Amino acid sequence: MTDKPTPPPASPGLRMALDYGPLLVFFAVNFLMPGLPIVRVLAATGAFMAAMVIAVIVSWVKTRHVSPMLWLTAALVIVFGGLTLYFHDQKFIQMKPTFVYALFAGVLTFGLVTGRPLLQQLLGTAYAGLDEEGWRKLTRNWAIFFAFMAVLNEAVWRLTAAYMAKEAAWNAWVLFKFPGCVIITLLFAIANVPMLLKHGLMVEKDAITDAPPEG
Repeated sequence: MTDKPTPPPASPGLRMALDYGPLLVFFAVNFLMPGLPIVRVLAATGAFMAAMVIAVIVSWVKTRHVSPMLWLTAALVIVFGGLTLYFHDQKFIQMKPTFVYALFAGVLTFGLVTGRPLLQQLLGTAYAGLDEEGWRKLTRNWAIFFAFMAVLNEAVWRLTAAYMAKEAAWNAWVLFKFPGCVIITLLFAIANVPMLLKHGLMVEKDAITDAPPEG
């Protein structure tokens, strides 16, 4: 009996597409869809939900693996996106990143407190040579970052809703989400590199693109 060949691990390009492709779809539909503001909100949210489902399917087909973070993000997009579509209220999809970031921060903090290398299990192949202390510092840094991003997302959508017209507030938040949060996340990943090099990181071409996904 011949064993089936094991699918290759996801390339850096595929990982980037899985993490950020649905956000790009969300952004594009929001700004290209004609019609009333609520129509664009609902169309962008529906497209976002569909893109997340496709990302999960592609990940499974290509690698026979779906990361826990991708599962979690997809589930929350479906839940909060569904609430947005049902109630015709944009605040539900705007709150989704807060829950994603808060859950990521909580999981990483739990790993630190209990001594479980949860981040290392997720990103180990991208940080070859990194010693135990380096993993501890990296986990601490990402936990703090995700907690900060949860607070920042809440501040952005609530303040824009309070001080801007509804359509302008929505567009401002979409721009914050993409490309704003993606840029912030990648810059933070790059900022960690000097610390990682001090703790044995062997630099590889995908070391930065394997940052935890944006929420």
